[in-house]
Amino acid sequence: MKVLIASDHAGLELRQELVASLKERGVAHDDVGPVTRDSVDYPDFATRVARAVAAGEYALGVLVCGTGIGMSIVANKHRGVRAALCTTEFEARMARAHNDANVLCLGQRVVGAGVGRAILEAFLSTPFEGGRHERRVQKIREAESQG
Repeated sequence: MKVLIASDHAGLELRQELVASLKERGVAHDDVGPVTRDSVDYPDFATRVARAVAAGEYALGVLVCGTGIGMSIVANKHRGVRAALCTTEFEARMARAHNDANVLCLGQRVVGAGVGRAILEAFLSTPFEGGRHERRVQKIREAESQG
């Protein structure tokens, strides 16, 4: 599994914590920034991660901004992306298990470093359950093609 992670300026510190967590766990990943707190446009970073995940270049993506809302909106505009804004470990587990979410969105102003790490851990360690949930994920795919 390889993960692509990015943030905007408002998510920089939490992203750095999450990168440290990925390193500690030995998870292959690429961090595409930004590297400073200078203002950047979150859609640019969300699009980069979403396109790479949708193309199959990365198994999962992680996006961080101030609230996680903007990143999740942009990421979900991309066909094949199921981005989930999570504020708890439970939400992260359910996003993976029931929705086969492939992009985790977090808000630095919403969750602290410890909770953020725990959410990431839950997201990475929970497999998609398939079964009855596969039918529902297929309906998400169909909705994408209907615009």
